[in-house]
Amino acid sequence: MNKQSVRDVSLTGKRVLMRVDFNVPLRDCVVSNDARIRAALPTIQYVLERGPKALVLLSHLGRPKGRVDPRWSLQPVAGRLQELLGRKLHFVADCGGPLTQSALATLSEGGILLLENTRFDPGETSNAPTVARSLASMADIFVNDAFGAAHRAHASTVGIAQLLPSVAGLLMERELDYLATALEAPRRPFVAILGGAKVSDKIRVIEALLQKVDRLLIGGGMANTFFRAQGLDLGASLVEEDAVSVAENLLKEHARRIVLPTDAVLGNSCSQDADVRCIMLKEAVPPGWAIYDIGPVTLQRFAAELRDARTIVWNGPMGVFEQAPFANGSNEVAALLAAATASGATTIIGGGDSAAAVEAAGLAGSVTHISTGGGASLEMLEGRVLPGVEALDNRQSDD
Repeated sequence: MNKQSVRDVSLTGKRVLMRVDFNVPLRDCVVSNDARIRAALPTIQYVLERGPKALVLLSHLGRPKGRVDPRWSLQPVAGRLQELLGRKLHFVADCGGPLTQSALATLSEGGILLLENTRFDPGETSNAPTVARSLASMADIFVNDAFGAAHRAHASTVGIAQLLPSVAGLLMERELDYLATALEAPRRPFVAILGGAKVSDKIRVIEALLQKVDRLLIGGGMANTFFRAQGLDLGASLVEEDAVSVAENLLKEHARRIVLPTDAVLGNSCSQDADVRCIMLKEAVPPGWAIYDIGPVTLQRFAAELRDARTIVWNGPMGVFEQAPFANGSNEVAALLAAATASGATTIIGGGDSAAAVEAAGLAGSVTHISTGGGASLEMLEGRVLPGVEALDNRQSDD
């Protein structure tokens, strides 16, 4: 990583402004999954151990569209963070306004503030200079640990970084190290697994990966568009007709490296109580039925393709894993990655639904790295520069 890290700077006696990604699910005003909060703890604790004058935390939550909306308040997050830290945390019900200024003025040495949702201000998502200046005025140094928001050029990710000395947090550093290494200098064979619903969402990812990987395994709903390009009868399965020609061209140009499913799990509905059957894909999908998961023969093929892999990147589930009848494909791929990790492979889960699938399979601790940023990791896989990363200070060369 050519960006400065929080390890590279002195924090003692300084006011530290840290962007974290606490965009977590809430249920009845309670945090229902605290994985992203836990992911930020090492950087928070690292800063606190170095004697800062104050630590001010910023995060967004949901999409309140520039309006104050109690449904998206970070107050429940503050309660959970305080429990995890085991020390007093002050929640401030605005973000850089009078309440923040008052809280800063009375904060004891080394205290922590969590400010209200950055997206309650419309100037956050437009990267308004006034918002960036207001936030930057509170601190001496900026630490960005919000990889999940690094693909957004917002006031709290890019604007502040243009006004203060700005470094990556430990989570950001870890994310960049794993993803950049996987893409730039992977141990080979390098195998990528892509799933999810739509080819159109991942065309650039597919094209970029096909220039780097030894094999690309495709599952999920996006595989259906490739099946259509092969002339298969897919019944009621989701197909992106507008992307069929793209899939056809990819198959022509990269036939040796693209591995598609050979069988599928069908359902007469996408529900818990669906009737289910498995067919080989040389057969027609019956009318009214649809493909919702990869089948056991495909899993055997994928296992063979992964057996010698030294680097594996997985982004996107193999089926509708939220419904039990169609979760087996994603669960088994998660198990294959856990086994590969145990055999010495580097396994990287690209955030989003694939991360949720690994967690649902109970294997989150059995892979090398689970990204906290679905959209950000996708853009890195595309080869794009993330604005929140680009804005950080560069490391000085040794020359």
